[in-house]
Amino acid sequence: MKRKKQIGSVTFHVLCILFAVTALYPILWMFSSSLKDSSQVFVDAANLIPKEIKFSNYINGWKGFGGISFTTFFCNTFIVVLLSVLGVVVSCPLVAYGFARTEFRFKKFWFFTIMISLMLPSQVVMVPQYIMFNKFGWINTYLPLVLPLWLGSAFFIFQHMQFIRSIPAELDEAAYLDGASKFTVYTKVILPLIKPSIATSVIFQFYWKWEDFFGPLIYLTSPKKYTVSVALKLFSDPTSMTDWGAMFAMSILSLVPPIVLFFFFQKNIVEGISTSGLKG
Repeated sequence: MKRKKQIGSVTFHVLCILFAVTALYPILWMFSSSLKDSSQVFVDAANLIPKEIKFSNYINGWKGFGGISFTTFFCNTFIVVLLSVLGVVVSCPLVAYGFARTEFRFKKFWFFTIMISLMLPSQVVMVPQYIMFNKFGWINTYLPLVLPLWLGSAFFIFQHMQFIRSIPAELDEAAYLDGASKFTVYTKVILPLIKPSIATSVIFQFYWKWEDFFGPLIYLTSPKKYTVSVALKLFSDPTSMTDWGAMFAMSILSLVPPIVLFFFFQKNIVEGISTSGLKG
C-alpha cells in the first residue's frame, strides 16, 4: 500500500508539472520573443533562449507610435478599467440585495429579464448599442465602455444574489429589531459578509475589461484615447515590417497588472469559493 501511494503521488506531481509547463509555455515563448530581434522571432521560434538579448525592444515598444507612448495607453486603460470595476462594485451588490432580500411587484419578471440578458451573445446587441450610443453623442468617449456597468451586470448580480442567499436571514431580523433600516442592513451587515464575492467580481471585471478589444476598437476613434489592447494591434502592419520584438515586449508588460491583481486577491477568491456553498 505504501509503494502504491508513493507511485500515485509521483504520478500526480509529474502530471501537475506537465500541465503547468504546458500552460506557462506561451508566456515563456512570448517573454523570450520580447528579447529577440524581430527577424529572429519566427525563424528561431523553437528556441526559448535568445542568441542575443535585446532589452531595447522594451524601450522602443514603450515609445509607441505616432508620437504617443505606451504611458498614454496604459493610463487610458487604467481609467476605463478602474471606472468599470467601481461601477460593478457599487451597482451589482445593491441590485442583488434587492432581489435576494426584498419583495416587490414583478420581481420574477425583472429577474427573468436579467437572466435572459446573460444568454444574448454580445454580437447580437453590438449594432443596436452602437446606434444608440452614436445618437447620444458618446462615440470617441469612454462612456459606452464604462457607464453601462454602473447600471449593473447580470453575471455579477446573479453571483452576489447566490452569496447573499447563503447568509442567514436572522441576521437581518436582528438588525431590524435594533432599529436599522434596509439600507443600514445592506451596508453594515450584508456588504461585510459578501466581501469574497465582491473581490471575485473585482478581479473578473478587471480581467475582462483589461483584455477588451472590440469595445475600444468600435467606440474610440482617436489614437490618444486608445487602450493597450488596441495599441498592441497597431504594432502589426501588413504593408511594412512589423516590430515583433517591441510588440511582444509590450504584451509582456500588459500582463503585469492582472497578475499582480490576482496574487493580491487570491485569498479572497479562495475564501469565496470555499464559503459560497454554505448555508446558515
